[in-house]
Order: sequence, then C-alpha cells, then structure tokens
Amino acid sequence: MEKSHFSELQLQKLYQKKFLNDNHLKEIADYQKKGIFSLRSELLLMIYFSIFLFTSGIGIIIYNNIDSIGHLAILSANFILMLVCFYFSFKKAKGYANDEVLFENPLYDYLVLTGSLLACIFLGYINFQYQIFDDSYAYVSLISAILCFAVAYYFDNRIVLSMAITSLATFIGISITPKNLFQNEVYSNLELTYSGLILGMLLLVWMEYSLKHKIKAHFHFVYATFALHLLGVCILVGLVSDHWWVFIPILIGFLYYFYQFSYRILATSLFAFMLLYGYFGVNIVGGRIISFIHFEFIYQFLTMLAPFYVVASIYLFIRLVKQFNAKKNASV
Repeated sequence: MEKSHFSELQLQKLYQKKFLNDNHLKEIADYQKKGIFSLRSELLLMIYFSIFLFTSGIGIIIYNNIDSIGHLAILSANFILMLVCFYFSFKKAKGYANDEVLFENPLYDYLVLTGSLLACIFLGYINFQYQIFDDSYAYVSLISAILCFAVAYYFDNRIVLSMAITSLATFIGISITPKNLFQNEVYSNLELTYSGLILGMLLLVWMEYSLKHKIKAHFHFVYATFALHLLGVCILVGLVSDHWWVFIPILIGFLYYFYQFSYRILATSLFAFMLLYGYFGVNIVGGRIISFIHFEFIYQFLTMLAPFYVVASIYLFIRLVKQFNAKKNASV
C-alpha cells in the first residue's frame, strides 16, 4: 500500500523556506491523521503483470495449438492486436514534446507497452517462420530496438525505453557471436565485454547530451541504470580476464563518474550499486595483486583478517548509504 507521509523534519524545512504556512501545516497534520492511503501503485503493478501474463498466455496457446491454428492466422491476429493498441494510443496521445508528456489516463501507457510487446513478438515470429534474415536474429533485435526507441520517445514510456535498450544490447551481442548470448558465454568472451563497455559509455554520452539540451531529460534515470549495470558487469568480467590491468583505470573512472552523478541527481539506488560494483572490483584487483606475493604468512594473516574485513565492509556500506540519504533529505 502506498502511504505518502512527510516527516516532521521535511515539513519544518518547507515551513522555514515559506513554502508552507501555519494553516498548511495544520491541514497536512489533519490529513495524515485520517490514515488515507492510495492503491494506485499496486493497481498499476497488477496491470503491468497482467500484460506480461497475457502475452505469455498467447505464446503458450500458440505453442500448444500451432498445427490447428496455422502460422498465417497467428501472424494476422498478432498484427491486428498490435494495430488496435497503437490506434487507440495515437488517438489519445498528445503528440511528441521534449518535455514529459503524460496520458490523461495511465492505462494508455500499458496499452503502448502491449502494442510494443506484440510488435516485437511479430518481428521475431515472422523471422522464425519465414527466415527473412536467415538464422540470425541480430537484425530483428535492431529493428525492435529502433521501433521501441521511436515508441518510447513519442509516447514518453520508460518501460518501452528499457525494452529498446535491451534489444540494442542483444543486437550487439548477437552480431558479434550469434550464439554466445543464448549460451551464456558473455563472461568468457572479451569481445562482448568490450562491446558492453562501448554501449554503456554511449548510453551515458547520450544521457548527458539529453540532459544538456533537455531532450526527454526525465529519461536520464533509465539510461543511467542500464549504463551502471552494463559497465559494472563488464568491468568485473574484465578484471578476472588475462588483461585485467587494462580495466583498472576504467574501474576508477566508473566509480568517480557514478559517485558524482548519484550525488548530482540524489539517486540512492545508483549510489548503492556503485558502491557494490566498486567493492567487488577493488577486491578483485586486491586479490590479483596479492596473488603475485608468495609469502605464506601473508595468506594466513589475510585469512584471520577476513571476517573483520567483511563486517567492516558491511558497516561502511550502511554508513555511506545513510550519509547519502541524509544529504538527500536535507536537500528537500
């Protein structure tokens, strides 16, 4: 249940800055005493899951009845449903704008999501059945990415933007080694690691450009989240490779940038994950360096020190996050 309550400290800060007067404080206090809460987030989450269950259910029905239904009938039904979703979405949309543009009814955001999912399913199925691009799904992923980017920017939909970035990452992985992504070999393939680093950096470059020129600047958190995890995983993979020393300056730059950026937008999740990736990265580098030292007493000493080190690391992590949140709350 979503229960929006301002703390006394936050209210006092707003009062001191003269955003609130005595009457406002009294009205807020009376409202909070009523214990009223909103189910909006819970209902939207249920709709979100129902869309994925719906599309998954269609897939299961098709799989179980493929012989009796027929490929052309499946493609036609999928295409018609997709057109219906986009027809009503375009009908209710306010048009493109660089600023945030919302539907009057949030249900249309999920209609856009359904249409985008059906479009991706249609592209994948038609290539599977008729092999337009042979056995490669690289171009299907690229077309899906372009389509989802266009839909995300026109309809201002963050979930579809996430689908677009995911499709773009899939295209890069498949275009280099067609089977590696499906066989989970990304961790043993440095080409994919370097490609992931390049994609992550490009996402950050576009994000900074968008923030500067205010082109859907509110999408910055989606780009930053994808870039953080993509770069973080690729750096860790690089640190356990034979050329691990190349990734040390990349790790330092990664930590510096996301430390500054998380404080810039006051995003706790980015700050926390930055600390985690940094922690694992520094430990891997430390382990690499220690492996060159061949003194038995050092290994014994580190083994004794390990439990205290883990406890201290947890304590420091919690303290840093608390300090970050304190600064975040102080900025209200």
